Amino acid sequence: MIASQKVFLVDDEPALLRALSRLLRAEGFEVTTFSSATSFLETYDPNTPACVVLDVTMPEMTGLELHQHLIHSSSNLAIVFLTANGDIPMSVRAIKSGAIDFLTKPVKDSELIGAIKIGIKKTEENQSQQNETQALKDRLKLLTNREKEVFIHVVTGEPNKLIASTLGITEQTIKVHRGRVMHKMGAESLAQLVRIAERLALLESNS
Repeated sequence: MIASQKVFLVDDEPALLRALSRLLRAEGFEVTTFSSATSFLETYDPNTPACVVLDVTMPEMTGLELHQHLIHSSSNLAIVFLTANGDIPMSVRAIKSGAIDFLTKPVKDSELIGAIKIGIKKTEENQSQQNETQALKDRLKLLTNREKEVFIHVVTGEPNKLIASTLGITEQTIKVHRGRVMHKMGAESLAQLVRIAERLALLESNS
């Protein structure tokens, strides 16, 4: 277990928070507890790869309302609902909205820990993808306007001769720009450059 694996417990039952904290810390998780959804919102970091174990019925803001808030704020947090008052329609709505699991109290330790591990893995993968995409966006900013033009034409499959004719420059110049684009974007092949363009949604925006 990696110590940096974070779990946020949000529940208005102090005894349950203490019990779950002991359980999860014994498993090596880094645990922070909150007695309400509003107190959680005051301190959380939406970009932290973490899992939120969330009660449904709480004062001020319910767990379902908090989940919707996190969805609209593009949070990278995984949600595991844990409730004594759930029903099948409620659990279906939660899962369809992206929750990892919808567990009922009392819950088996193994079920809760398993769901949390799945949630943390998902957030770590999402964060890694976001970091990779941001790195590509930063590389894209290094391109000149002409190099960006060449980039788009190249990944749409146009040959150098046609690109040169379209842009009104020589084919040799296109080759130079193409080489610079490959270098700046960190691409070792045309196929990789196309995948980068797809990742950045450049093909859709120029279709």
